[in-house]
Amino acid sequence: MSAQYALAMAFPKHLLTEDEDLVLDLRPHWWFLAPAGALLALVTLLGGLVLVNAWPALVGWVVLPVWIGTVGYVGVQYLVWNTTNFVVTSERVVSRRGVISKTGIEIPLDRINTVFFNQSIFERMIGAGDLGIESAGEGGRQQFSDIRRPNLVQNEIYRQVEGLQDRRLHRLGRAASDASAHERSIPEQIEQLDRLRRQGVVTDEEFEQKKRELLDRM
Repeated sequence: MSAQYALAMAFPKHLLTEDEDLVLDLRPHWWFLAPAGALLALVTLLGGLVLVNAWPALVGWVVLPVWIGTVGYVGVQYLVWNTTNFVVTSERVVSRRGVISKTGIEIPLDRINTVFFNQSIFERMIGAGDLGIESAGEGGRQQFSDIRRPNLVQNEIYRQVEGLQDRRLHRLGRAASDASAHERSIPEQIEQLDRLRRQGVVTDEEFEQKKRELLDRM
């Protein structure tokens, strides 16, 4: 996926395995913060009306703590937004949330059966939506809300699933090639044993026995 859909790479790199690549690291869409922002704007507007119209002081003392509480609520919502990650790697899909205490779920790519997304007309306009993943295992179906460009995330997950299969085939081929290379080295081992036999380091019987063992491995 294009870098314009990815945010700062906040997912800890040490949580990746040796051969695992980080593909997407997304925070929730900004729409996640819209309700808290709208509430703050409303309370701020109310506070402005109190000041402009010189309403009774008692009203001001009521509005002030409400405004402070709303600011705190917005701060908490931002903290939740900033510490929520939806991550796609070359091996798995990860959802994590939290600063001190962490909650999350990991879905290996090879267990994913279906990825689907849902967007209302408004969500299509702002580039947000919900993403669902059906997988084999106890988790079954998982739902993720406020995903950025869920249709592109869906395509990327499918691309990584296909890539995982290709990489595994490549690893199998490489392992078979390494095994073949090991087998081709057996004649060299026999030649080395023969040199040791001629030097008197090993006896003729030891040479023949080891030679048979090596030939049996071919």
